[in-house]
Amino acid sequence: MKVIADFCVIPIGVGTSVSEYVTECERIFQQAGLSHQLHAYGTNVEGEWEEVFSALRRCHERVHEMGAPRISTTVKLGTRNDRSQSMADKVTSVEEKLRSGD
Repeated sequence: MKVIADFCVIPIGVGTSVSEYVTECERIFQQAGLSHQLHAYGTNVEGEWEEVFSALRRCHERVHEMGAPRISTTVKLGTRNDRSQSMADKVTSVEEKLRSGD
C-alpha cells in the first residue's frame, strides 16, 4: 500500500540545534530511494508502507547512534485506494486552483 507521511523527528537531550540529526534522516531517505521533501518543521515522504516505515525506523536508530538518548516523533499519514496520488499531485492541485481563482 502506498503512503504519504509527514513526520518530525525530535531528538531530546542533544541541545537546541537538530540539523545534523535531520540531515542524517534525509540521507536515509535518499539511500532508500524514497521521494521526500524537507520543510521547515519536518519531512514529507512517500512510498510503499513497509519501505517508508523501515526508513523511519532507521532514522530513529541512527539518531540514537549519534547520541540522542530520547526521540519524540510526530507522524501524520495518508493513504488512498481509489486512485494513485503523489505529493506533487497534491501540491499541483492547490497551485492550479490558486491560478484559476477557484
